[in-house]
Amino acid sequence: MNMDIQEYLPFLIPLFLLQLVLVATALVMIIRQQDFRYLNRMAWVIIVIILNIVGPILYFVLERR
Repeated sequence: MNMDIQEYLPFLIPLFLLQLVLVATALVMIIRQQDFRYLNRMAWVIIVIILNIVGPILYFVLERR
């Protein structure tokens, strides 16, 4: 079973772009937001950066108004 990375590129590139857009959007929204319901700004930034795809989704679900 010999699989090259090129076989996975059609799947990996859109996934990478989705992750990049989610993180960038969440970080911009975190910077603009004044008050938070659950955590503070620095905690959300750390969560979004460390938990790449899950972090921004958590932010959008928990902090969206």
